[in-house]
Amino acid sequence: SVQLEDSGGGSVQAGGSLRLSCAASGNAASSYYMAWFRQAPGKEREGVASIDRDGSITYAEFVEGRFTISKDNAKSTVYLQMNSLKPEDTGMYYCAADPGKWWLLPLYNYWGQGTQVTVSS
Repeated sequence: SVQLEDSGGGSVQAGGSLRLSCAASGNAASSYYMAWFRQAPGKEREGVASIDRDGSITYAEFVEGRFTISKDNAKSTVYLQMNSLKPEDTGMYYCAADPGKWWLLPLYNYWGQGTQVTVSS
């Protein structure tokens, strides 16, 4: 079993930045596939970015170069740096982990509790 703890959300104005963190138990960040998802009220959960065990990265099209996913294997922590935030980025952001490779599909086995991101115009 893997425990994930999301943090770093908050309220910012459009154009602002936030850095989300996901602390994973054990050495999950280095041995599992990791990803960030988000869910806005009334909408389905959607993938934002994923990072493989070897460091390969996939972004959703809507990221448009504004977000950066990274990880620190020594700290077993995954980050999501979000810049140029837009009101449509508002939602609950979740970290996810799985032994399997799911890219941006919401089929990961382990999930964090979520951290709220609110972007005002």
